[in-house]
Amino acid sequence: MRTPHRLVVLPLLLALAALPACSGGVHGTPGAAGLRDPYFPKLGNGGYDVTHYALALAYDPDTRRLTGRADITAKALQDLSAFNLDLKGLTVDRVTVDGKRAVGSRAGHELTVRPHDELPKGGTFRTTVRYSGEPVTITDPDGSEEGWLRTADGALGLGEPTGSMAWFPGNNHPSDKATYDITVTVPKGVQAVSNGELKSERKSADGRRTTYAWHVPQPMASYLATVAVGRFETHRSTTGSGLPVYTAVDPYEAEASEKVLARLPEVITWETKRFGTYPFSSTGAIVDRDGDAGYALETQNRPVFPGAPDLGTLVHELAHQWYGDSVTPKSWRDMWLNEGFATYAEWLWDEDHDGDTAQQTFDALYERPAGADIWSFPPAKPSSAAHVSDTPVYQRGAMVLHKIRETVGDTAFFALLKSWPAAHKYGNADTDDFTAYVEKKNPGKAEALADVWDVWLYGDGKPDHA
Repeated sequence: MRTPHRLVVLPLLLALAALPACSGGVHGTPGAAGLRDPYFPKLGNGGYDVTHYALALAYDPDTRRLTGRADITAKALQDLSAFNLDLKGLTVDRVTVDGKRAVGSRAGHELTVRPHDELPKGGTFRTTVRYSGEPVTITDPDGSEEGWLRTADGALGLGEPTGSMAWFPGNNHPSDKATYDITVTVPKGVQAVSNGELKSERKSADGRRTTYAWHVPQPMASYLATVAVGRFETHRSTTGSGLPVYTAVDPYEAEASEKVLARLPEVITWETKRFGTYPFSSTGAIVDRDGDAGYALETQNRPVFPGAPDLGTLVHELAHQWYGDSVTPKSWRDMWLNEGFATYAEWLWDEDHDGDTAQQTFDALYERPAGADIWSFPPAKPSSAAHVSDTPVYQRGAMVLHKIRETVGDTAFFALLKSWPAAHKYGNADTDDFTAYVEKKNPGKAEALADVWDVWLYGDGKPDHA
């Protein structure tokens, strides 16, 4: 059941609101409640940068109840008298900052925290939020569902673009990346799979519960975090280079998934040759039942698939580990930098494996009539939040990359596919960063590239010629 938007003030902490801050001379101001993202302006929060999330969760599929403790380590970017976290639904039971009780108040998905002592700019602080309840499912502007999804035998936490705030409090915007420890306790008979590496699996003394501890050592955007609770067949292996591979597959999907997942090391090896060194410490996949989610998602280390994926989808989601997960957009306006690259990876896979060439794929798309969806808006300017995942972002985004290839030549283009994610590894980038980078790498092609940007990246409608 979705929790209605309402104002909730932590009852035992009201008295603290009247206390003066013991800040040792710091005179802070509240951090911004929102980062003014072009399509989701209320997401994220200002005034601090998260460096690490330690999430301790417990979930029971029978009662649908989640209890959680989030320890959030952050650096103050200004003198802070208060700051916000994004959390939708759930009940906040207690908030502390650096071990001292803080005042927490709720309005919509904003949890406003007023620490006992004001926080000086440049200082590191730790916020602990204890919370519980039945997590909500969020419906996006495009009608898709995310957040906390009930599955046939458990639950699935998915975050793109807004959903992570349904199951943990945080700075819910792709521009603030952090490392994670995610520990999940579940009843006997189900498992908990998350991002990164499984560090331990401990049964309770009575054998009724198991706690799974996952560690994500490389920075991760909040929308890429996932938790899958259910019954899974798990498999460990390595790629030819020794990279650990961990897959978790719903038993109902095991037979249908077997052949394509067997090719996962092959796909990673091919993508490493095309895109450069794999950026993370493990890879793999989570395959839940068909219908448990409405889409596949490039959750870091371990993409999620609703049902057995086809090979093209596996190639696409694994390519996101470079484009989107390691190099993450600064805002949701820059989605084409994720989806255009991952779509072009599919084109290149076909080209390298006796399928259509990228040129043939491009030509077939260009033949679509002027009124087709692919020409409804330019990839760098989605018309609204409801359209950030529409066809132009994917297919026309890939067409932009093909026009770059045509302009600079294969040698420079394939070098770019490696140098771009290497130059921005674990960071954030936007469209201006990308176009400036391409021009810098190809100084003699500035005029021709400007035409690509004007016509294919930002231009309205179907270009007059391919």
